[in-house]
Parts: sequence; structure tokens; C-alpha cells
Amino acid sequence: MRPGGHRGWLLRLVIAFSFAQGAVSMARPAVSYRALALGADERAIGVIAGVYALLPLFAAVPLGRRTDHGRCAPLLPVGVVLISGGCAMSGLANSLWAMAIWSGVMGLGHLCFVIGAQSLVARQSAPHEQDRNFGHFTIGASLGQLVGPVAAGALIGGQDMAGTSALALVVAGAGAAVAFTSLWRIEDRTTVKSRTAQGDRVPVQRILRARGVPAGIFVSLSVLSATDILTAYLPVVGQHRGIAPSVIGLLLSLRAAATIACRLVLTPLLRMLGRALLLTVTCLLAAVLCAGIALPVPVWALALILAALGFCLGVGQPLSMTTVVQAAPDGARSTALALRLTGNRLGQVAAPAAAGLIAGVAGVAAPFVMLGALLLVSAGTALRAPTPAGSGQTAGPAPQGSGSGARLRRSSDI
Repeated sequence: MRPGGHRGWLLRLVIAFSFAQGAVSMARPAVSYRALALGADERAIGVIAGVYALLPLFAAVPLGRRTDHGRCAPLLPVGVVLISGGCAMSGLANSLWAMAIWSGVMGLGHLCFVIGAQSLVARQSAPHEQDRNFGHFTIGASLGQLVGPVAAGALIGGQDMAGTSALALVVAGAGAAVAFTSLWRIEDRTTVKSRTAQGDRVPVQRILRARGVPAGIFVSLSVLSATDILTAYLPVVGQHRGIAPSVIGLLLSLRAAATIACRLVLTPLLRMLGRALLLTVTCLLAAVLCAGIALPVPVWALALILAALGFCLGVGQPLSMTTVVQAAPDGARSTALALRLTGNRLGQVAAPAAAGLIAGVAGVAAPFVMLGALLLVSAGTALRAPTPAGSGQTAGPAPQGSGSGARLRRSSDI
């Protein structure tokens, strides 16, 4: 099977990622509800949400460099095992510190799967297929985000919040394990490149000094932090406002559906506005919408806010990835993407911890005001970032020595 051949492997990958992402999206709000049932306050919720990204923070760059010139497929079953085990053991844990540890295991599994899957799509897609294949891959992941919160909301509720949330986590672990059924013959070993040090020759400091790389990393960090805190703290807001877990699940799924819609129309939006302006406008709108969640609005208004917010947040990840890839020095694009992913995980550690501190002092709605400020800064950063040549156009052949990272243009960390 050569790049550009039949796409049965892509369909199997999308199916596997939908189950893996669905399990994580189901588990994240369930972890918050179970922690609340075990006596956690807003600060503890922030710590548990931050630990989810702590292990990936240290593992992202080594795993990214490994997949540059080695096999991708072994990371996929490893990721599924860690996701499944992290979900199930979070449901069986009876202490907050144990839940935090298993939340970190779940996050490490998600990182392994994402890095392996993105590299696999990049390696096995012909240049003219990259936009389409990454689009399908991203939408498949968003489907998991769409179904997961609904499933969590359907199971969690009633008087026994601790028991129902534990059940949701165990079910999420079982759902992740279903991904194993789609991982057979998913990688063509003939496409694996010989191990070279091309991606490692450029120092990290030089990559980070390249104009456009810091901006892309910061925009990605901000957008992912917004999605992460929204997932972790909307259940807390719902509990304080008397909104049922099933409704919260539907609201989170509505946000995911809007993200899917955004990515379906991303190409015409790029043609109309260009990359820098589109990033700036969506970050500005997302900042206002995040602050709007802090207002005591009725559920129907909250649904409209989340739908619009999901659409705006859907732009940041794929476009910030393209910004980083095109701004990075030749021969270091995969390493630059790994640094971007490290920035994402740093945001997932720091932002929930800061949100927990702010919520403990100023109330459960305050973290969304903090997110609004973060996205406002991102809008200014995006406006100042250079627009690389050929932005918004279909990817052409990758430059020599660019590795798989040069082709990672439409994928998402999600």
C-alpha cells in the first residue's frame, strides 16, 4: 500500500479514534461529577483536571521525535490500553488522589493515540489527499466528543451521584477497548522511513525563535485550555445552577457538533478572511462567549453561547498547526509540532490549576472570565503572526527532509 492507495486503513483509524475520543469525552465530565461526590471542591477539580495533562507534558516531545522516523502503529494499542485502564480505574477509585493519578494515565494514553494517529495519516496520505484525509480524521474525533458527553449525561444522575458517575467511567473504559477491533493492518511498514537525525539537528531554542512558531503555540494552548476547562467546569456550573447532568451532557455535545460544522466550512472561511484574520476574529468572539458563560443566563441562552463558542474554537487547532509547520525551520517541523503539543499540555496543566484557584476565591463562573482574557490575548497574538506563503491552500508536496510533520496540516489535538 502506497500513499494515495486505498483508504480502508483511514476508515479503521477514524472508527478507532471515535471510540477512544468518545471514551475520554465521556470520562472527563464523569471524573468531575465523581470527584464532587467524593467531597472535592472547585480547587480539587482543577488539580485533577490538570493532572490529566501532567504526564503528557513530559512525554510529548520524545514521542513526537520517535514517530518522525519510526513506526506509528504501536502507539495506538498502547494508547487504547492506557485510556481504557485510566477510565475504569477512575471509576473504581475511592479517593481524590487516586482519581488524579488515573486521570493522568488517561491523558497519557490519549497523547499516545493522537501522536501515533496523526503521524500515520501524514505518512500514508498522498500530498493531494492530505486536506481530505485529515479532515475526515478530525471529524471522526469530533464525533467522539459529540457522543461521549451525551452518554455520560444519560448515565449520571439521581441520588447516587458517586455510583452513577463510577458506572459512567467503567462504561467509558469498555468503550475505549472497542477501538482494538479497528486497529488491524492499519500501517504499511514500507512507508516507514529510515531513522535519521534530521528533525533533531535544529536546536529547540532556534525553533522557538522562528517568527510565527510562538504565536501558533500560544493560540493552540489558549484554544485547547478553553475546551478543557469548559469540559471540566461546566458540570460544576450546572450543579450550582441546578442544571441536570443529562442537560450538561447535551450542551457539551452541542459544542462538539458546532466544532464539526466549523471544520466542514473551514476552507471557504480561509478563502474569505485569510489565516491571520480568521484566527483573530474567532479568538475575539470566543473570548466574549467564554465571559458570557459566567452570566446567570437561562439554559436556552447557554446553549446558543456554547454552539457559537464551539464553532469559534474549531478554528484554532488546525490553523495553529499550519502556522507552526510553515514557520518552523526546514528539517525541524515534526519537532516544532511536538513543541506545540507540549505547549498544549502545559496549558492543560496550568489553566485548570489556575481556574481552580480562581473558582475557590471568586466562584465557579470566574474561570470562564479568565478564559475570556486568555483568548483575548490570543487574538492579539494571532493578528501579529505572519501569514506563511500558500496559507489556506491545498498542501503540495512536502519539502525534502521535512518528515511527517510537514504534512500535519489539518489534524487536531481535540
